[in-house]
Amino acid sequence: MKKLISLIFIATSISFAADGYKNNDILISPEEAIKLIGKPNVMFVSGDSEDVYKLGHIKGSVEMYAHHLHHADRLGNLHCEPLFRCVDDAEEYIGSKGIDNDTMIIAYDDYKGPNATGVYHFFYSYGHKNVKILNGGRNAIMELDPNQAIYEEKRKEWKKAKKTAKKLKKALRKAKKAYKAEEITKEEYDALKAEEKAAKKLSKTLQAEVNEFAENNLLVTKGHEEVEAKEYHIDTSKIDTTHLATKAEVKHAVDDILAHGDDSKYRIVDTRGMIEIIGQRKMDNVARGGHVPGAKLLEWKHISDADRKMSFKPAEGLEEAFAKFNITTDHTVYAYCQVGTGRSSEIITALQLLGAKDVKVFSGSWDAWGNDMNLPIKR
Repeated sequence: MKKLISLIFIATSISFAADGYKNNDILISPEEAIKLIGKPNVMFVSGDSEDVYKLGHIKGSVEMYAHHLHHADRLGNLHCEPLFRCVDDAEEYIGSKGIDNDTMIIAYDDYKGPNATGVYHFFYSYGHKNVKILNGGRNAIMELDPNQAIYEEKRKEWKKAKKTAKKLKKALRKAKKAYKAEEITKEEYDALKAEEKAAKKLSKTLQAEVNEFAENNLLVTKGHEEVEAKEYHIDTSKIDTTHLATKAEVKHAVDDILAHGDDSKYRIVDTRGMIEIIGQRKMDNVARGGHVPGAKLLEWKHISDADRKMSFKPAEGLEEAFAKFNITTDHTVYAYCQVGTGRSSEIITALQLLGAKDVKVFSGSWDAWGNDMNLPIKR
């Protein structure tokens, strides 16, 4: 098994070299990830919400909603900053998802990237280095699954039968009135009734076939999480906060940027949407809306590749996006969003793909900054 995973890592590195990334160790391609579905000691982890997970998830995977990985109190404080959770809490939570220290983690979301990168940085910070991001997410697996096309045809057939049954049901109601009014014969009414019954039966039969096919054959399926808890231990000597920033670090960067502008070695990136940035919209648990003074307003959508339905643009596209905001891999970059695990981790991961070293997710993010009345904000 370890030999298989090693070979896959080599193949993945080659495939992402085509995208021009300098750091090919973070991502795994859908072509290689699909080979690991159902393998022992491999867990696919969805960073999307529980509701999204129920509507469609990679078979055998578990749900670890990225926004819920950040555990702050009502004032936005992370009690073990810059870690998203304290060690005992993280151990219990990770173990509850059927993950142990020998498990390879493949983080994914629909395809956009933010939630998958949140899961990636969560595990990495606790020293769990056997973790990859599935570039293209759930959508890419569906496109590669040969049974998906068969399923879609079966579903189309069922939808057609369902529509026919619905039309006949409506026609039968009218026919019943017509029969009572003696506008049609009993034979005509009975014939339509039999046709409606047969159509209804066919619709139910096809629906059952579609559901059974999906459950037994599809790599992306619906339903609830099924997992058996395991023991997980975090070795505190291996905790790695290299890519997590504290509130104090971000405040120091703010002061430097306000003093030196773009000559500062620091860049702070707000990855949220404009209505959050200008303070028009704020989360219920945050006292203030707005953004960190001196922040570059680079929304995560400029990093995700909607055209290819991949989690990241190729290196050239990423470089162009960052260049517009005068951000390079030589800068010390702190990115934030609402809770750190999501949009800001997308930006930091993209910079890591380009070879940047001194880049960090502000793990407290706006949840921490907006609630601290001692810190400056801008609207």
